[in-house]
Amino acid sequence: MTELLLSLHVLAAILAVGPISVTASMFPRRARELLAAGSSGDPGGETPPGGAAGAALLHRVCRAYAVFGVAVPVFGVATGARLGVLADAWLLASVVLTALAAVLLGAVVLPRQARLLGAAGVGLDEGEAVPEIPDPRAAAARLAMVTGVFNLLWAAVVVLMILRPGSTTSV
Repeated sequence: MTELLLSLHVLAAILAVGPISVTASMFPRRARELLAAGSSGDPGGETPPGGAAGAALLHRVCRAYAVFGVAVPVFGVATGARLGVLADAWLLASVVLTALAAVLLGAVVLPRQARLLGAAGVGLDEGEAVPEIPDPRAAAARLAMVTGVFNLLWAAVVVLMILRPGSTTSV
């Protein structure tokens, strides 16, 4: 049973966190291009490849995989319980880093993506106000930085999972 839980945990991490990391990292550039095309003042101006649909798709992928990503800590805790390591420092550190990554994604990355899309007029309901972003380029740069921190948190979790103290893989 432990092998099955560990397999599900690793598969969920690969299939959920990987796509979130990639799409979240691609989004700021796409949003910056979209906002630049919209603010160029040229009504017939060039839209970036994929345009609004591409940026909206990246945001939807991030949201969907964030929901699926809940399986990662669920299977991780179940695996840790079966192995009897729930109180180990490396696992507790991993849980804290995972929680920080989840909060960063849910409270910062996804809302900022939605706000940048809204500033480009994408995904707004009829009559809904377009959010004012004074410097869209700076907002996209800050989002890229926060996304980088999100990715670094997951990288740290992976390192802790591989180099955990007492592991049979430790040197």
